[in-house]
Amino acid sequence: ADLFTLKRKHSIKKKSLWVKSPVLASLRLLRTMAHSLTSLAIFQGVNHKEMIRSLHVYGSVEIEREFLFERKGRYVEKKAKPLFCSEGLQRAEISLGLVFGTWRCIFVFRSNHSLPQFPTLLCPSRNPKLVDIPNLANVLKFISELKPKKPCFDEHKLLDLVFKEDRVGDGEVDQAKPERFALKQDLNCLPDSETESEKSEDDQTEQSESDVRTEIFKKRRTPSQHVAGLCLEDLSKYFGVPIVEASRKLNVGLTVLKKKCREFGIPRWPHRKIKSLDSLIHDLQEEAEKQQEKNKAAAMVVAKKQKKLEREMRNIVERPFMEIQIETKRFRQDNFKKRHRASRAKKNQESLATSSST
Repeated sequence: ADLFTLKRKHSIKKKSLWVKSPVLASLRLLRTMAHSLTSLAIFQGVNHKEMIRSLHVYGSVEIEREFLFERKGRYVEKKAKPLFCSEGLQRAEISLGLVFGTWRCIFVFRSNHSLPQFPTLLCPSRNPKLVDIPNLANVLKFISELKPKKPCFDEHKLLDLVFKEDRVGDGEVDQAKPERFALKQDLNCLPDSETESEKSEDDQTEQSESDVRTEIFKKRRTPSQHVAGLCLEDLSKYFGVPIVEASRKLNVGLTVLKKKCREFGIPRWPHRKIKSLDSLIHDLQEEAEKQQEKNKAAAMVVAKKQKKLEREMRNIVERPFMEIQIETKRFRQDNFKKRHRASRAKKNQESLATSSST
């Protein structure tokens, strides 16, 4: 009886420790949450690849987490404010390789889809440092332990296939018609050896030309090392020219350059924005020169506006995903109207001058 009471007390102590320990309780909660996971999307920083952000979806609840994957140190979880949900990113739009601002999607899991492939960075068996961040490690482990779904066949289609096989066996289904072979040679005239030899020579020349073209194409193709070595600073040197000219100067194809822009979070080549701001700055310079002689206060206002536009242009060169400010857009519209009125007035004066001379 004493032995029985001792065992009972020991089991009660164990249970109380399990309940009281906050670490064990949190691990238990994480496991239960992982089982209710409906989707998971993991993003990596385009410019800072050690920054990782995850979007966990548990039914209707969305949780965003941010991590720091240090190469030499430990992995750390940071305090994360909601970014994707607040910026209006839809769950259905998320796909592998999607670039959202300065973040690129590297892993997507959906419970109603087939299991995704794990990159080495997020594979629990290959990356032991994931243990430092249990909030992500437990979810990834749960996904990796899931069994792939068996492909489900439509019963009606399966029955149709079976019946078709039976009919083929009984000889009910029509057999395939034999193919008709068309002769290349005209039977009304005798075969000419000279024409045949000429044709063969033409075929040989065509083949050789195509081989030469393929060789030239292979030579023109830029090496992958050169493309991988391109950084944002290299691209920013050519923001002032059109994208076609920039691709020529960078010695890469247009599609390769566009793909590289998407990697750096640039939705559109900023040449037009920079050109528009540059023309506005030029107009303000001219206006400042005119106003300096008449009104110095007005000239100061124009100079201040010019400096503001120059600052905005520098910001767009540094952060090409930025849009032109609304105030600048309004000023550009007013400037365009002003120029249009001036050119119209000039044309009217010229027409009056010509009519008076006649």
